[in-house]
Amino acid sequence: MRTQSPSSELFTENRRNLVGLLAENAIAVIHSNDVYSSNADATLPFKQNNDFFYLTGIAQEESILLIYPDAKVEKNREILFIRQTNEKIAIWEGHKLTQEQARQRSGIQHIEWVDQFDHLFHQLALQADSIYLSTNEHPRCSTFTETRNSRFIADCQRKFPLHRYSRLTPLLHKLRILKSDGEIAFTRKACDITEAGFRRVLRFVKPGIGEWEVEAEFIHEFVKSGSRGFAYTPIIAGGANACILHYIDNDQVLKDGELVLLDVACEYGGWNADMTRTIPVNGKFTPRQRQVYEAVLRIMKFSNTILRPSIRLPDYQKQVITEIEKELIGLGLFTAEEAHAQDETKPLVSRYFMHGVSHHLGLDVHDVSPPFETVAPGMLFTIEPGIYIREENLGIRLENDYLIGKDGNIDLMASIPIEPDDIERLMK
Repeated sequence: MRTQSPSSELFTENRRNLVGLLAENAIAVIHSNDVYSSNADATLPFKQNNDFFYLTGIAQEESILLIYPDAKVEKNREILFIRQTNEKIAIWEGHKLTQEQARQRSGIQHIEWVDQFDHLFHQLALQADSIYLSTNEHPRCSTFTETRNSRFIADCQRKFPLHRYSRLTPLLHKLRILKSDGEIAFTRKACDITEAGFRRVLRFVKPGIGEWEVEAEFIHEFVKSGSRGFAYTPIIAGGANACILHYIDNDQVLKDGELVLLDVACEYGGWNADMTRTIPVNGKFTPRQRQVYEAVLRIMKFSNTILRPSIRLPDYQKQVITEIEKELIGLGLFTAEEAHAQDETKPLVSRYFMHGVSHHLGLDVHDVSPPFETVAPGMLFTIEPGIYIREENLGIRLENDYLIGKDGNIDLMASIPIEPDDIERLMK
């Protein structure tokens, strides 16, 4: 098999945890994602709704999960509905899960074809007092694309207007921010494959190579190692391109004397790594490049010391910004006097650092993040400080993935080279 499949017990435990958060005599329903059209008769590659995947392990379209812990008939307490295949589908699209395969993968014993959902849901909804429904409530979500879940919300409320309705998403976010051992194992594998790709690129990069060629080296290593590919659109940014935070063109030639910023990682089994490194194109940092690089590395190490249980993310960000300001002063980008006299609504730091230091990581690269939560053991974060000096065409960002522990954080990318001397040695 290309990718190892998670144990069904992981998903069974996730559902068990969710049941503990549901109100009495309530039904929860969540749908898979749609298959989206691109152009003409083509479709985009299918990507599962990660809340649905978290509860089922099913990565197939046209699937529905129904959970009703207080159902009078025990087999109806959790039901998975999947698409029934036929010979035509098998010929044109390939294999779809059988009911037994869906049972083994999800740990759900009651499997029905999806065309039975309306009938069964109507029967069970009449017995329930409230219904939990799912929407995308990620703070960064800005899409207005209608989903299977959004269509179902409208249909359900039309058919059952007098039921109490509740939001399923906040409960799932509360669960998803704490990572199980199984999830960490898959994240570690994604980090290991990402490391293999980076070490391959260290031997490959030199002046005259195209950014797109570096991207190709990464994807070759990722797919060869069993990953389905990039965890997100890769950023391969040489020279001044590194000062564009979401640069994804990857179409320029790398030049002697410049740096190249590599924000690229793979997914494995549905879980994601997230790595950034910045390396010299010719294999040797200039004194100024090393000076800025070491400043970013110090900020990264400092951030790891304070991203600890009980701190709130806004307070953490503020403390790291104070540290970045000190480093920027040390780099001669502005003076302590200018910092003291600055307009607080337009801080000088924002000229050179303008994004968050950390975000949750998991099934989504920018994983779910309930508002106002404090950091706790079991959470998984990136730490990714940077300094971007546009007037010098110099941008440096470094990023590793950290599991928050009770006695100390665990760097899941500790073996990936990051010290400047190690980078230079490996690029010789």
